[in-house]
Amino acid sequence: MPVEFASSARSTIGLEWEVMLADPLTGDLVARAPELLASLEAQSAPERHTVTGELLTNTIEVTSGIGVTVADAVADIAAAIASVRRSTDPAGIELLSAGSHPFARWFDQCVTDKSRYHQLIERTQWWGRNMMIWGIHVHVGVDDRDKLVPIIGALSAFLPHLQALSASSPYWAGERTGYASNRALVFQQLPTAGLPWPITTWAEFESYLDDMQRTGVLADASEVRWDIRPAPRWGTIEVRACDGMSTLTELASVAALTQVLVESFSRQLDEGLTLPTMPPWFHRENKWRTARYGLDARIIVDAAGSQAPVREHIAAVVEDLMPVAGELSCDSELAGVRTILNEGASYSRQLGAAAATDGDLRAVVQHLIRESRAGPEGSVSG
Repeated sequence: MPVEFASSARSTIGLEWEVMLADPLTGDLVARAPELLASLEAQSAPERHTVTGELLTNTIEVTSGIGVTVADAVADIAAAIASVRRSTDPAGIELLSAGSHPFARWFDQCVTDKSRYHQLIERTQWWGRNMMIWGIHVHVGVDDRDKLVPIIGALSAFLPHLQALSASSPYWAGERTGYASNRALVFQQLPTAGLPWPITTWAEFESYLDDMQRTGVLADASEVRWDIRPAPRWGTIEVRACDGMSTLTELASVAALTQVLVESFSRQLDEGLTLPTMPPWFHRENKWRTARYGLDARIIVDAAGSQAPVREHIAAVVEDLMPVAGELSCDSELAGVRTILNEGASYSRQLGAAAATDGDLRAVVQHLIRESRAGPEGSVSG
C-alpha cells in the first residue's frame, strides 16, 4: 500500500522534549499532568509550540514548530517550558528531564486514560508498565523522498554518538545500573522499538508497514518506534535514540549535530555519491557499547570494522561539519557538543551528584531540577 511522504523544506528542524513532573521537596514523581493539560493545551493552541500529555500522568511533552534553524526550534521549546512553569510553579510542581528517574518505581505511576495507551499496556504487560522513560525526538526535513532511506542508513552509524551525548539514565528504580543509558535497553523491549530493520528502498518500508498493519501489529506509521524512522506525515527523518536531555542547551547541541549530519548526507546524494553504511550487527554492538559506557565507549566506525573512542570520533565529526553548521546558522549550538565532551554528559553529572552526597538519589533529583532551570552544573564524574 503506497505511503504518502509529505512535502518538507530541506533540513528544517522540529523538536519534541518529554519532561517529568516532581514534588519539589521529595523529588518523587507526581501524577498531576491531567489537572494541568486542559489549560496548557488551550494556551498553546495559537502558538508555534504545543504542550501535550504522554503515556504516564507524571509527564508532559513540549514540541516546537517547524524551525528553519535550530535556534528557531529551541526558542519554541523555551517558550513552551516557560508556559508550563507559569502553571507548575504556583501548583508546587518542579520539572526535570533525564532518560529515567533515579528512584521512581513503575507500580507507583498512573497511565494516561487514553485507549491507545491502555492497548499498549495490555499488549506489552510487564515491559510496557516499566516504560518509565523520557526522551527527545529530533525531526529534520528531507526534500526528496528518494533520499530518505539512504540518509537513514548512513545516519544510523551516528546513533551511538547521539546516544552517548544524551545518555542520562544511569539509575533505575533506585539502583545504579552500571549503564550510562539504561533507557536505551529498556525501550527496545517493545516489539516495534529499537534499531530499524535494514531497508534499502521506500517500497520496502511500505511493504513493512503493510505487513505490520495487515497482521494487526500497527495501526499506522506513527506506531513504528524505531530509534530512527521516516515520519511520512511530516516529511522528515525522526531520530528517537536519545535519552531525555537534562538541559535546553544540550538539547540544542544534539539537535544541531543531527541537523548538520542530515544536511551533509543530503549534499552527498546531490553530488551523486553513495552514502556509507555498516552491517546491522555493528549498529547493534555500538548501541550496546554507548548505552553501557556512554562517552567512554569505543565504537565501530565503518564497514571494515575500524574502531575509535566515541569521544574522539564525535570531536572529529564536529570539526568536519562546522562549515555546514555555519551555513545552517547552528555553529554555536554545534560547538556546544564540545562542551558536553569536555564537561561530561548528564549521566556522569548524576553519578557525581550521588557520589558527593553518599549515594543520596534524592540529591540527584534535586540536581536535575536545578539543571532544568539553570543549565549544566559543571564538570563532575563518578
